[in-house]
Amino acid sequence: MTQQLKEFPLEIKISFHKVIEQYQKEVKEIESSISKNYMEDMLNYISDYPELSEGFQDLDLLKKYREPIKILLDDLFPNILTNNEIKAASVPFHDILFNKSKRLKQILKKAGDDFQLTFRNTDDELIYIYACIQILKHCYGYTMDISRPLYYDIPDEQGIRRHYRVAMNADFVEIIKKDSAPEITQEDVDKLLQNVDDLKLWKEKIPPNSYIFKGFTIVNLTDVTIDDAISELKTTLLFEEVNETEELQKLQEIFRSIYKISDLRVGFTVFNRRDMVFERMDNEEATSFILDQKLVNDCDTGICERGFQKLIDENAYFTISNVDDYIKDNDNLLAKNLKKNNVKSCLLAPIAKNGKLLGVLELVSQRKNELNSINAIKLDDILPYIVTTVERNRNDFENRVKAVIQSECTSIHPSVLWVFEKEAKKFIRDLDKDGLASFKDITFKDVFPLYGQIDIVASSEARNEAIKRDLLDQLDIILDIIEKAYKIEELPIYDQVKYRISDFREELLDTLNASSEQKVFNLLQKEVNPLMSHLKKQSDEIKNLVDDYSKMLNPETGLVYNHRKKYDDTVQQINRTMSRYIDKKQIQAQEIYPHYFERYKTDGVDHNMYIGASMANKRPFNKVYLFNLRLWQLSTMCEMENRFYQLQENTPIKLEAASLILVYNSTMSIRYRMDEKKFDVDGTYNARYEIIKKRIDKAFVKGTEERVTQKGKMTIVYSQGSDEREYLQYIKYLQAKSYFGDEVELLELEDVQGVVGLKAIRVNILYTPDSNHPEKVINYEDLMEELH
Repeated sequence: MTQQLKEFPLEIKISFHKVIEQYQKEVKEIESSISKNYMEDMLNYISDYPELSEGFQDLDLLKKYREPIKILLDDLFPNILTNNEIKAASVPFHDILFNKSKRLKQILKKAGDDFQLTFRNTDDELIYIYACIQILKHCYGYTMDISRPLYYDIPDEQGIRRHYRVAMNADFVEIIKKDSAPEITQEDVDKLLQNVDDLKLWKEKIPPNSYIFKGFTIVNLTDVTIDDAISELKTTLLFEEVNETEELQKLQEIFRSIYKISDLRVGFTVFNRRDMVFERMDNEEATSFILDQKLVNDCDTGICERGFQKLIDENAYFTISNVDDYIKDNDNLLAKNLKKNNVKSCLLAPIAKNGKLLGVLELVSQRKNELNSINAIKLDDILPYIVTTVERNRNDFENRVKAVIQSECTSIHPSVLWVFEKEAKKFIRDLDKDGLASFKDITFKDVFPLYGQIDIVASSEARNEAIKRDLLDQLDIILDIIEKAYKIEELPIYDQVKYRISDFREELLDTLNASSEQKVFNLLQKEVNPLMSHLKKQSDEIKNLVDDYSKMLNPETGLVYNHRKKYDDTVQQINRTMSRYIDKKQIQAQEIYPHYFERYKTDGVDHNMYIGASMANKRPFNKVYLFNLRLWQLSTMCEMENRFYQLQENTPIKLEAASLILVYNSTMSIRYRMDEKKFDVDGTYNARYEIIKKRIDKAFVKGTEERVTQKGKMTIVYSQGSDEREYLQYIKYLQAKSYFGDEVELLELEDVQGVVGLKAIRVNILYTPDSNHPEKVINYEDLMEELH
């Protein structure tokens, strides 16, 4: 057979013997002379073509015997229905159709000469197993339910893919076992059913060409394009793990099939009921024909009053069958954007839940009247699924918002969320039981603390210098304006204000104190600003100078905000980058052992970590995890300092950083205080740790006036000799990894209030262009075996 599959359990013979046998039987039983004469004549005619009964494999004979086959199958393919039925005789599993109805011929002609007819979602392996199951059913009587709908997907002349469900009639089929075919036992069948995907096993039990298929099948095709499109739409909408861009494209193809419009376009606009505005979707690929490129627009100017009433008030379809006529009477944003996108007809469908509009589904066409109030009803069966999806996506987004708020605005870290969930469930049970419930403070006992900070060196001095320069610049600008005004109009008040400003300048140049900024502000409010209002009327030149001066002022303070802005922007950029970096690295740290982590921004970034068995849900704790985390902290802070200086290649001003780690060798208890919504140390003894944290960065090296923290160096503060030995091992290892240089100092610190006996290791940090160099990859487990 010219189109026989490479390997197939059935040797195909096209035969019409069962039809002929049926006619032969009926001609003996029928009483009507007219019908009997017709059958006898037809059987006599067919007898001249014995191959039709004996069977053949050459497909060319289908063309040769086209006319006798048509006559033989005339009762099965009544000519009166040929323009309506989508029907053909076929060779099963081979996509070979013959004796096709006129309607089927037209459908295939519109698909194009290069179209290849194939079943959807089938391959040679699957077809082989399906054929084997038919053999087990027909030859051995094993009943197996493999009922699965088959589909042909055939494009029309517009390129729209139409979907046809295939119903197959196998009444005229006979399957014959060859002598060479192995016998099939119940044990074989059990084994096959347990290994349905094992093609090798199926071929072993039912080898290729071991049975004969004799006969033909009849296929009836039913156009299920809309039903299939709706089913596909459900799958697309309900499947959560989907690429949004691909989903939007797929939805557009589905709606094109439903409406039979090959170039139909789909958009979506979100409705914000709280602010009564239309908004674009978060996905940049999504289209909005109401907004086009605008991110947000109010409803009043977005659509017309009738559209507002239909969509928002009534949750009904709003159709514009002729956009050109609509534009003549409307000048809203929708009209402008429909014209801009060459839309001639459109359908706006409300996505609403419980009478509240969530968004608007937009279908548009480039031809008038293609979308109208009549075919809008096609959406009736679809919208509920879209509503469900939009509502789910909105809930997901709101959950993400809550997660961000929790992450950014509270202290409940995901690693300890399980404890809060446990307490919350208890709270709900108590509340449901008797209406009385309280959320108790949550305590974690016997945890090891870790603390680190990267601080901007002399941040107060840098901020004060920025303030000073801004104030001096502002006074200089005012002096220049007044001097120019004095040349035009020599008023004593000008001279007096000049004197006052010069006096302030001298004071600022000498020193900047806490009251300096307030003094300048008072001078501006009481004397300078009223004068500026007058000077604007003096001349065009003075007016322009005053306008330029006004543009330089911060509208909230009325002061020049230039150098301070550069300082604030630099600090914000540094803090944001440092925070993101350590947050990203925390993912790696949590894999070492679950622990609590929090970081907060000051003039730099500080972080706290707590690790212990009480924080991990039923996971055993070993101090090796603490050692791992300490090494992680040390290496990560070196990398952060590298990022600090790399970042400053593009910042407005240059700043210096100093890093510090506090080593605390005793466990403590921490408590989440419900009233303050944050973790804090629990107990008087543990409060000593907090005191040390607040004071060590201001501590001096013993016998000197040198701060323990220095730019370009990592300072590790500790009190126990074992801590010193441990961290010297880490430093030695990180020196080999090019994190640290060779300048290692062992220092004693001056006693600070309430804290005595502290020591420090100080080591210089090596700076490299890329702190993620492959040499710096650390294998914590191997290192721990080496160090401990």
